[in-house]
Amino acid sequence: MLTQIKGLHHTTSMAADAQENNNFFTKLLGLRRVKKTVNFDAPDVYHLYYGDEVGTPGSVMTYFPFPHIVKGHRGTGEVSETAFAVPEGSLEYWRERLAAAGVEGLTDVEQFGEKRLRFLGPDGDGFALVEVRGDTRAPFSGGPVPADKGIHGFRGVTMRLRDGAATAELLEFMGYEKVAGEGALTRFSIRNGNGADTVDLEVLPDVGPARQGAGSVHHVAFAVDDRAAQLEVRKALTDAGVQVTPVIDRDYFWAIYFRTPGGILFEIATNEPGFDRDEDIAHLGETLKIPEQHAHLRGRIEQLLVPIAD
Repeated sequence: MLTQIKGLHHTTSMAADAQENNNFFTKLLGLRRVKKTVNFDAPDVYHLYYGDEVGTPGSVMTYFPFPHIVKGHRGTGEVSETAFAVPEGSLEYWRERLAAAGVEGLTDVEQFGEKRLRFLGPDGDGFALVEVRGDTRAPFSGGPVPADKGIHGFRGVTMRLRDGAATAELLEFMGYEKVAGEGALTRFSIRNGNGADTVDLEVLPDVGPARQGAGSVHHVAFAVDDRAAQLEVRKALTDAGVQVTPVIDRDYFWAIYFRTPGGILFEIATNEPGFDRDEDIAHLGETLKIPEQHAHLRGRIEQLLVPIAD
């Protein structure tokens, strides 16, 4: 069993409209845009990062807004819900705030003893706010949401699968422990993790496969401290027969990727060097950052990208 993984690092999804996406996360949910850059593989598409004040691993939601992308189809073989941790007693505030903004899918549930408010993002993305007692992570206090109601970071993700056995085995290999079961759901957790340390598997054998598009999670990333820990994880995975990519420099972290037995793309990302490597903390996310390999295309990229109004 691996011990290097601390919990989630980030979750990356796809959207249809950059401005709408930006407004939803910064103006409604009160997260900070900590980076405005472009997709490494499609530099005419934004890559937007939202999180706490500095983009602490375990707080960062990222998006590829592809203009004209088709809407995703929900099903199995995908991350179906991304859950954010909020202070105990804050769900009434959030229910009123989201309802006033016309957010769809507002549903109150209790899951594994936690109060959870489910809702949909602009593209039908599945989200939840979960009241978590004693979460010491600091919410971003510079946005429209008061700090005593603010999002601490992720609580975890739910993965919807037709058969969860192989993915459960993989999670246990990655250092997660099975801690509870509830109907079709099984909860796995990292001991002494980073707060973003739960993964719920929902097994629905009669549900067909998901089809990716706007509102779909592209991949989910797990956090390790540094490159040395990442290489240890990579070796252990490859020794176990998992097909893992080489280490890829993503400017703000190093990444490796592999596909799970259930079809979900996993990433292992380093906590270093962080989002302040090319911007002062006071000005994170303000300037369009272009990866070095695309720097010579800046003029063309700026012409193609529709400006985002803050």
